[in-house]
Amino acid sequence: MSVIRHPRWRALLWLLAAAAVIALAWPFDNRVDAALTAPPRTDLHRLAWWCSKLGEGWVAAVWGIGLAILFLLVNRPTLAAKIFFVALTSELTGLAATILRILFGRTRPSNHDVPQGFYGVWHDGHWIIGQFKFSAFPSGHAAAAVGLATAAWLFHRGWGVVTALYALAVMWSRIALECHHLSDVVASTVLAIPLALLLEKVLFPSVEFQFGNLHRALRRK
Repeated sequence: MSVIRHPRWRALLWLLAAAAVIALAWPFDNRVDAALTAPPRTDLHRLAWWCSKLGEGWVAAVWGIGLAILFLLVNRPTLAAKIFFVALTSELTGLAATILRILFGRTRPSNHDVPQGFYGVWHDGHWIIGQFKFSAFPSGHAAAAVGLATAAWLFHRGWGVVTALYALAVMWSRIALECHHLSDVVASTVLAIPLALLLEKVLFPSVEFQFGNLHRALRRK
């Protein structure tokens, strides 16, 4: 039991579990993708579009910074720090997924120019880094949303449930719009959750300390 509690072993076990979960989701990609796709020019497609837009990184950043400033000004520095950290976690988990999807080069479900698969950073004599149609795995939107929900859950279970529903809506929208496969959003989930837990341990104390300093500085003015 003492060996399993070691951080390295826990990390290894999580990696093995994550790989197993993604592998289990993989055979269902085509079936789930087809079932959840929202036909263009329908109300369902428009709903998916809005859910996807709300999952973009700038949304969490704007709301996080705005609310953090508001609560800092009303003498709630700890709450301000938590809100800022939740938004920051969303950005960092989304960034991590974005870097990985650029390197893996998996085709989007909507990409019919080449056979579905992983192409890395080079294909057919050209760099494909940053090309939309080769950046499906994992989903940056889903990772950002799951990271936000995980961080919110760590501080308040009620808000954790609300943000989890938000994350599910974002993940559904990315499949519905044919931007990602089921396994892409599953991979984002298993990436974002441990990263958010790690950030809470190594980054939040510093964020809380800095917001305390800001609060004290504002009160002296």
